[in-house]
Amino acid sequence: MLTLKKNMLSLSILNQRNVQTIILVTSYLAFAQFLPLSCHRFLYSTSILLKDMLVFMMPITVCFFISYTMSSFQKKALVFITVLLAFEFMSNFFSVWFGYTCGHITQHLIDPLKVYTDTTSTLSPLFKLPFQKPAYWTPDKGVIVGVILGFLPLQRFLNPGKKIVEIILSRFFARLIPLFILGFVANMYCSKMLAHIIHHYGTLVIFLLAFLALYIVMIFIIGSGFCLKKTIKSIQNLLPAGSVAVTSCCSLSTMPLTIQGTSKNLDDPELAKALIPATTNVQQIGDCIVNSFLCFLICSNFIAIPSAFVWFKFSVVFALARFTTTGVLGGAIFLMIPIYESYLGFTPEMVALILALNVVLDPIVTASNVMANGGLCRVFERFLKKFI
Repeated sequence: MLTLKKNMLSLSILNQRNVQTIILVTSYLAFAQFLPLSCHRFLYSTSILLKDMLVFMMPITVCFFISYTMSSFQKKALVFITVLLAFEFMSNFFSVWFGYTCGHITQHLIDPLKVYTDTTSTLSPLFKLPFQKPAYWTPDKGVIVGVILGFLPLQRFLNPGKKIVEIILSRFFARLIPLFILGFVANMYCSKMLAHIIHHYGTLVIFLLAFLALYIVMIFIIGSGFCLKKTIKSIQNLLPAGSVAVTSCCSLSTMPLTIQGTSKNLDDPELAKALIPATTNVQQIGDCIVNSFLCFLICSNFIAIPSAFVWFKFSVVFALARFTTTGVLGGAIFLMIPIYESYLGFTPEMVALILALNVVLDPIVTASNVMANGGLCRVFERFLKKFI
């Protein structure tokens, strides 16, 4: 019986996407020097093909998820939904700007990233899509159309469409995350960029964790009305959910514990049952801070420091895009890649870098999302009382 439980635990661990990625990448690096150049190029070509396919379907995906979310929200009280949507957007928007600020601070304190300029060994793809994406075919167009459709009585049309794109993301693209990353790692290895990253990026993680912890504690302080005793108690109530999130790397799996812990922090415990399911995959503070922080530093070292105007456009689209990740297990990172490319000018190497760092930081990011979401429910309750 004990052996069976150990085997089940091992299988459960192996089913985690970040574990699969680490195993695959580690295995590749162990034998990379023995592989022919054509093999490296094939892996890189596969990643490029998957990325191009994803970019092409993004406007449709965004449209269906936005419209479905909007139509579902219409079933609830209009004022509640309006306030909730505004609050979720603002919380994500401000966290992106917090990441931007942290990037500026970190850049002045330490400069661990060295610009990599040797592109002579960069791989060229063996194959790619036979057509190019039209210039007008962008995710922001999908957002606009999705918002319009969300107010129309098209539930019978939106439900099947949403399920189809969800299946494509969760059962196809999400399962190919390890392979998707592997191709870019192959390109980085052949261009000798991987050694450069390992040598220079360690210190960034320390700064990132410190900024992330600071922001989450600030959320609980505001929610508790700046009472230290209540702040500590509120954090303790959410720690079980955060602990499960670290091991499961899935916010949805922690939902019962998140609701339970959040209910203890609210004046109206029943409110947690409405807020947590509606915000779990939308209000992702940890993800917003981590990725905006990484985006800023990667841009500042590979291209240039994003201006405030460029970052404003990026942060608006980024915050809106969080609404499109509702119910997409493992597919959120794919929705962000086209945004990084369109608004920040990410290159394939920069995409590979942020994907790799996301894999490493995934347990911490998920736990931060859960803890911050639970803490923000109390802030939202205080915010809601001003309108109802």
